[in-house]
Amino acid sequence: MKEQEMDAAHEWWAKKFNDIDTEIAGLATICEVHIFSRGVIERVLHNDATVCGNPNPAAFAKLRSLLMMHYTVRADAVEHLGNDDTAALVEEIVNNLRERIGLRRRHGAY
Repeated sequence: MKEQEMDAAHEWWAKKFNDIDTEIAGLATICEVHIFSRGVIERVLHNDATVCGNPNPAAFAKLRSLLMMHYTVRADAVEHLGNDDTAALVEEIVNNLRERIGLRRRHGAY
């Protein structure tokens, strides 16, 4: 694959992950789920709504679905980009989301 094609593919996957993960962060905020705390993602995937500080069944269901989608998209990205590039891409997006969620917490919102 040419470098230009690789850049376009990387950009396409980055947008896909960013869209999904931004929605996950928003729903986690609505439900007051500490999504980056150890074990919380697994609990959400196992449909454990007790992780919610603010129960919202509809938002929790969508959060769970989007987390499953994230992992499906990640598996597809690994096939196209490789494990290392996919891991770096996801790490960058997650770090950006951590900063944004952290800023919300510091300013009074979740």
